[in-house]
Amino acid sequence: MALRHLGKKGIQASFKRGLVLPRVPASTERLISSTFLKSTSESVAFSFARYINGFGFSSPNHESSPNSTLTSVRYFHASRETQARRKEDPDRPLSHRELKKQTVKTKGKFSKREKKTDKPPVEAPYVPPRLQRLAKGLAEKTVDVFEGMTLLEFSKRTGESLAVLQSILLNVGETVSSEFDAISIDVAELLAMEIGINVRRQHTTEGSQILPRPPVVTVMGHVDHGKTSLLDALRNTSVAAREAGGITQHVGAFVVGMPDSGTSITFLDTPGHAAFSEMRARGAAVTDIVVLVVAADDGVMPQTLEAIAHARSANVPIVVAINKCDKPGANPERVKNQLAGEGIELEDIGGNVQVVEVSAMKSTGLDKLEEALLLEAVDMDLKARVEGPAQAYVVEARLDKGRGPLATIIVKAGTLVSGHHVVIGSQWGRLRAIRDMAGKQTDRATPAMPVEIEGLKGLPMAGDDVIVVESEERAKMLSEGRKRKYERDRLLKADEARIAEAEKKEAESEEGFVRVELPIIVKSDVQGTAQAVADALRTLNSPQVFVNIVHSGVGAVSHSDLERAQACGACIVAFNVKGGGSGNLSAAQASVKVFHHRVIYHLLEDIGNLIVEKAPGVSELEVAGEAEVLSIFKVLGKRRSEEDGVSIAGCKVMDGRVCRSGMMRLLRSGEVLFEGSCASLKREKQDVEQVGKGNECGLVMGEWNDFRVGDVIQCMEAVVRKPKFVSSESGAVRIEC
Repeated sequence: MALRHLGKKGIQASFKRGLVLPRVPASTERLISSTFLKSTSESVAFSFARYINGFGFSSPNHESSPNSTLTSVRYFHASRETQARRKEDPDRPLSHRELKKQTVKTKGKFSKREKKTDKPPVEAPYVPPRLQRLAKGLAEKTVDVFEGMTLLEFSKRTGESLAVLQSILLNVGETVSSEFDAISIDVAELLAMEIGINVRRQHTTEGSQILPRPPVVTVMGHVDHGKTSLLDALRNTSVAAREAGGITQHVGAFVVGMPDSGTSITFLDTPGHAAFSEMRARGAAVTDIVVLVVAADDGVMPQTLEAIAHARSANVPIVVAINKCDKPGANPERVKNQLAGEGIELEDIGGNVQVVEVSAMKSTGLDKLEEALLLEAVDMDLKARVEGPAQAYVVEARLDKGRGPLATIIVKAGTLVSGHHVVIGSQWGRLRAIRDMAGKQTDRATPAMPVEIEGLKGLPMAGDDVIVVESEERAKMLSEGRKRKYERDRLLKADEARIAEAEKKEAESEEGFVRVELPIIVKSDVQGTAQAVADALRTLNSPQVFVNIVHSGVGAVSHSDLERAQACGACIVAFNVKGGGSGNLSAAQASVKVFHHRVIYHLLEDIGNLIVEKAPGVSELEVAGEAEVLSIFKVLGKRRSEEDGVSIAGCKVMDGRVCRSGMMRLLRSGEVLFEGSCASLKREKQDVEQVGKGNECGLVMGEWNDFRVGDVIQCMEAVVRKPKFVSSESGAVRIEC
């Protein structure tokens, strides 16, 4: 036997070389096992056992082993029966190869690839992608911040981690050693802007002196009901006479000293035209009491109802002043009934709303109005903090050539001192001067006092809050942060508007409808009026013309405005702005239309006519004329048969005219039988283009020969129908298509 001559080392070496041994008898196997196990070398036995675990014996010479044709996989030291039992035993220890295979199968990063098939991929029809609307984010969160709150408290309110807040503080140059350190209210707003959260500043009154303050009264009502005339009668002035067109188009703030009581009341005068709804809303937001002026000879009008809605939304009390009671057609009782029908609970019917009958022209009933306002103020117990940084509200803003940006504000609490650094919206500045509404310079402004401030770096928006900060660096930091936030919000709104407009254009193109764009640049004397004019122009949007406000600003028309208008093909609306000779010459050279107006009625009318002119119109078919069939003539063809012939309808035009180029419609007993073109139209053997009313003609319609006496033939013509500019008595305008 070959194995006997190998010995222990020879067997080990043969197995390492991968020698395939022939099958041996069972007695030889026992000999080899006993010889190998007697070895005193544990390392050799261990390596040999690892190598031959599962090793196979085969017979390469089939002739010498005819009874063994298959490979036998066996443990070297185990019998055939033992090997079978081990394979069937589930609790047996696994070999090295089996453990390796099991480990590879359980690893998650390995996956079995699917076998490639020869089947071709399924061809799906191509669907072009549609414009997807930007997913609107969640509603912006608003948190209350106050002076001295800790970083941990701010983190809990905003839901942001302390690590993120501390990194933002390092970027803005602020150092906080612990989450329990207090941060200022300005730093809290900076953090909120960086993480995209709105803040609401809360000012404490602990340790401050609380004193009574004058009431802020807003005068509201319909246009031409005498609001400004009533204020003129209270302070013995004539502001209404200086307004263009005799109507108020700005928000005015005045302090009126009451002669009887010796107290003062701050009045806000708001425009009454329908275009200035936003101004009235701002006036109601800052006021304590609303005086609703209603003309006794006109009654409740649309802007009266709007003023009532603004007062209710602001949750402020109302005092009704029925004006023009001296006129012959005055009927105060009718006005009271109308107000009661709108839900105003008047004192006459057991409510709590005071009603005063006055006359601004004859100055009657003013003392009763003063008494009603002071009584309402006493019931409200109006008090404010006098010490500490001021809180104010921007009523109006304008641009002066010599003094720069100016803002009219009303102080709500605290004291505003000249030299303070303030942040208004996204603008900042150091107050150079404070002037009262009479134009006199003062060094401070107390609560409920309207003043005009100068020294700002830019023009703020009407309705912005005034914030006093401790240094110029803090003011710059807040201003830059707000500008970034405003820019992000503006771009987001612009993207949403662009996608909405693209979807609308796509829908219109599918319907074969064309919409024209009218770009407009708005310039005005004050910021609030510019906003109101831009909003009023947007209401003139129609399905045919889209009014796009490219830019809105304050001041005279400049060369940059002309260049912008020329670049985008826009027209310029200059409201209450003086126009210079050089500006008009430059506009004429640049072929830019500039509309100069001082009255909102005329402005809206001109822009409405421009929209009507620019609108493409809608093509429609209308009846141009009707003819009645009186007789029928048949002309035979070449084959001399009726099937090959042509029927001529002898008609008389009963109304309008019949044109050869028009579309013909045949009616019989009111039912439309045929619509088609006119093949021939003759009068007295002459080919004509049209036949007027009362004349007779011969008419041939293409592919229709079944005429009968009494049939009616209508001539249809395509006309382009333009939209109409409609103005109501209340001042509201619209475009009807």
